[in-house]
Formats: sequence, structure tokens, C-alpha cells
Amino acid sequence: MGRKRRPCAATAAAAVAAAVLLAVSCCAPFAAAAPRPKHARISGNAGDVLEDDPVGRLKVYVYEMPRKYNVNLLAKDGRCLTHMFAAEIFMHQFLLSSPVRTLDPEEADWFYAPAYTTCDLTPQGFPLPFRAPRIMRSAVQYVAATWPYWNRTDGADHFFLAPHDFGACFHYQEERAIERGILPVLRRATLVQTFGQRNHVCLQEGSITIPPYADPHKMQAHLISPATPRSIFVYFRGLFYDMGNDPEGGYYARGARAAVWENFKDNPLFDISTEHPATYYEDMQRAIFCLCPLGWAPWSPRLVEAVVFGCIPVIIADDIVLPFADAIPWEQISVFVAEADVPRLDSILASIPLDQVLRKQRLLASPAMKQAVLFHQPARPGDAFDQILNGLARKLPHPKGVFLKPGEKVIDWNQGLESDLKPW
Repeated sequence: MGRKRRPCAATAAAAVAAAVLLAVSCCAPFAAAAPRPKHARISGNAGDVLEDDPVGRLKVYVYEMPRKYNVNLLAKDGRCLTHMFAAEIFMHQFLLSSPVRTLDPEEADWFYAPAYTTCDLTPQGFPLPFRAPRIMRSAVQYVAATWPYWNRTDGADHFFLAPHDFGACFHYQEERAIERGILPVLRRATLVQTFGQRNHVCLQEGSITIPPYADPHKMQAHLISPATPRSIFVYFRGLFYDMGNDPEGGYYARGARAAVWENFKDNPLFDISTEHPATYYEDMQRAIFCLCPLGWAPWSPRLVEAVVFGCIPVIIADDIVLPFADAIPWEQISVFVAEADVPRLDSILASIPLDQVLRKQRLLASPAMKQAVLFHQPARPGDAFDQILNGLARKLPHPKGVFLKPGEKVIDWNQGLESDLKPW
């Protein structure tokens, strides 16, 4: 049931919306970033993206893996190139031609094994949760048996991409992900993953949280004039209930999405619906605030889309760890609303001073801000590929304890769910 809202909240929200519509829109989302010096912030006030140049700061050795771990999976299902998990494919392609790549493993700071764990899909296009951990475990076994470098550290100087709903727990349902936990053979490696939530068993210390993949070319094709007024106060398209997986309707999104719908479905300032119109990207460019609530996991491509289209992200996901949080000033470009406070969402957004709204919009208009959340092809300075490399560079040099004594082992290869130990 919906609740009664105080008229003053809607009136205040309307006033804020009207005032913000007078603001002049800024730079186009895909403007090229200006050349910048190494290891420096872009010019301007606090709130800019940290723009380090990773070249010269680290060297990465890319293992040459059997095709069954990557290119054969991609050839079998081309949807892997366009879904939100595609970062693992494009990162591999990027590294093969990156100046940080080394062909000499003896001089490498990091080792990378390209295994496309989210490219083995169901007919509906979702990664098979029982296959993904077996693919990864098999890839690690191959690396450990073929080269000596894994065995020196039990993988502590290796990184793996795990752009799954719950990262290296490899499942889309939280209860099942928690039951599995992080794949044991990866527990000393650095995980580069879309999932990030504090105090969660699926977030490993030292992991690098990345944005999900959103097609830059597709978004660019939907750009509208930057002078277009932002006539929508709050915008959201997506599920509010997942009755297929949560028939009682209380567990999905921990009830936060249901609360949005029940409280604001009739509010004229909230343009929310389950329908996904052809004008979705254009509508985001006409909106002031874009809701980015948790679903089964705390993240979604909406966060990337909101940043690219200059719509202030309203992040509703308690304890979320945001992508590249050490480089992107999320607190200054977003609004954070606790899941329990969703029923007050109208008054919360209406109470944000106009000068703060305008400042967030100006920061979001920065080309560097947009660049940092996108996996461009070809890569661009400061984009998501660079941010990953910078995250790895900031973890160097490896501490002495990373390297094991001869014969020493840390990882138990027989640990884990019985189903995950089956050969792939």
C-alpha cells in the first residue's frame, strides 16, 4: 500500500526541479579528454578524477591460454560482447596491445590468465553459475601446471577478472553465493570484479571494484543536444519485484525497489516504470536524478549510464563499494539514500540545495568523469582500462610475504563445494 505524502514535500521538490531546469547543460558526454601530465589530477577544484598514467608503473604478463578458456566460448555465443559482464573480454583484448604488457614473465609485476567465466550462457543470456567456477578453477590448474610463477606465490601476484553478480562467489543469488564463498584457489589473488559490498563474504580484501560494461558506441548513438532541458525530476526503468525468483516479493532488492514503487508510483515528479522504452537513453539525459537501487546484487549498469548522461546517480544500496572509489569522487557526484529511507526519497531529494545540484551536474559534465567508467574500444587515456591498471600499480611493490618458501603451500586445492571440484 502507498502512504500519504505531505503536500509540502511535493511542492518543495517541484520548486527544486523547476530551478534546476534553468541550469545550462555542459559538455557532451564523449568529448575527448585533453592531454595531461603523468601522475596528476586534472586541473580544477577538488572533485576531479584522479588521472594517473599507468604506463611505466607496472608490467603485466598475459598467459597464453588454450582457446577453450576464452575465444571458443566467445565464438559460441556472441552475446558475451554486449552484456554487462563483457569487461573480462575487452580487458583481455586491451592487454594484448597495451604498453604495460611484457613478453618476459621474469620482469612481470602481475600475471593475468584470460578466462571468460561469464561467457558460458543460458538460452536467456545469463552466465551459468555451476560452470563459471569450474572454468576458473580449471584455468588456474592449467597455469599452475604449465608455468612456475603461480607456485611461487600461490597466485598472490596474479589478478583475475570476475565480473559476476557476486564476483568470485560465482552466483546471481546471494544466498547461493554466500554458501559457495570466494573460489578457494583465488583467495590469494587480486580480484577485479563488479561486485563490491562492505563486510560481505564475496568481497575479498584488496579487490578492485570496476564498473559493469555498458556499450560506449551505443550510448554515443543516443546523444541529444546538451542544451535540452532536464524536465524529469526522478527517473527509473527496471524491475520493482522479481516474482520469478522471489514469489513473496520481500527479498528482492531487500525491499528497496518495492518501496520506491509503492510510495512514488503516483507521484508526478517520479517517472518510474517497468517498461524499457526505446528513448531510455534520451530520457536519462532529460532527468535530474536517476535512481540506482540494488537488485539481487548492489550494482547495475544504471550507475554507468547515469554518469555518462549527466544524470545525478541516486545510489540506494547500503554498504556498496563503488567502482574505482580511490579515483572517482562518488560522494560529490552522487546522492546516497539508505535503503530504510526510501519512503522519504521525495523529501530527501527536494531538500538538496540548488547549488549542490548544480555542482554535481558540473562535475558529471567533466569528460574525465565519463571516461573513467567506460571500456572504450580502442582504449582512451584515463578510461576504465587505465583505472584498473592504476589500481594494480597502487598495490605495488608486492610485500616480501607474497613469495612462499620452497615447498610451502597456502591454498588447499581440495577445498570448496564438491560440484566446483568436478573437471571442466
